[in-house]
Amino acid sequence: MRLLKNKKIKVLIVDDSLVFRESLAREIGNDPGIEVVGCASDPYSARDMIIQTRPDVITLDVEMPRMDGIEFLKKLMPQYPLPAIMVSGLSTKVFEALHAGAVDFVVKPDANNRISLESLIKELIVKIKIASTAKVGHWKSEVNQRVLDRIGSASEETMIAIGASTGGTEAISYILKMLPRSIPGTLIVQHMPPVFTRMYAERLNNTCLMEVIEARDGDRVKPGRVLIAPGDAHMRLKKKSGVFTIECRSGDRVNGHCPSVDVLFNSCIDHANNMIGIILTGMGTDGARGLLAMRRKGARTIGQNEESCVVYGMPKSAYEIGAVEQQLALSRIPQAIYANLKGDSATDEGLI
Repeated sequence: MRLLKNKKIKVLIVDDSLVFRESLAREIGNDPGIEVVGCASDPYSARDMIIQTRPDVITLDVEMPRMDGIEFLKKLMPQYPLPAIMVSGLSTKVFEALHAGAVDFVVKPDANNRISLESLIKELIVKIKIASTAKVGHWKSEVNQRVLDRIGSASEETMIAIGASTGGTEAISYILKMLPRSIPGTLIVQHMPPVFTRMYAERLNNTCLMEVIEARDGDRVKPGRVLIAPGDAHMRLKKKSGVFTIECRSGDRVNGHCPSVDVLFNSCIDHANNMIGIILTGMGTDGARGLLAMRRKGARTIGQNEESCVVYGMPKSAYEIGAVEQQLALSRIPQAIYANLKGDSATDEGLI
């Protein structure tokens, strides 16, 4: 992650709880790379403080009186685009916030989810540093309708594997919404905490044509089904007696993550000549080596380009080691999937 030398990240904390925002300010401010430039109790105070302090990143509570964090974000982003990290309870509202322009979220500790303040602070500091490098302009679709009316009957041998991190929830949603019900079996690793992967899958299932579920050990991979890796387990592709299934197992973090994109991609190598591997926005290198291995085994591989990424980390790492066959804007990836499934020749011309 590239930060300007000796330049601290200016952070504004917005939360209606005096005790909680003071705790955040104190603990986050202890990091040598961060300067807390202010605390606001509500969006109205935050609006004025943003103009006064010009923060690089804001942390924003979802639930607040008078105006909640999501409504504030919807008003803020068109006028003053600013990287925001949402602080939320266990709620699907985080996906509304991500859709409204938030870069990422952390889960607020409470008596039910047992997440400690200490672990939240550590996670929040990392995400603030990532957010400080993020692009917060909304990607804009150049395609107004689904690009794929039909792909035809997809073989169970044909599959798609996708990996993403920061900014990936919206990128994945965009791609899936553009694809038809007859999509080949699709496996997705999105770096996200447990419980939220189930919420995310349910949200996609309600807005996309295909079936989208949080994967469980032994689930079958088949056309028309998208499997999202659980937030606390590695997902691997398996084949037994001619049937493709997935294995979900807890394990050590790989590249700092569980689930890991590299774990998924590496499990696809034996079947790569019938696969499309896609790496989307996110910080770090997870998925780069696995995508390279897939490409070497015959997979068609796609990486999101820098201009359309929230964070151009994972796709950049993959591109730099030669793992990416086509580097495309997000708006062009559904069409590239279509072309590859139809067997059209892959080309970057006019697609970047």
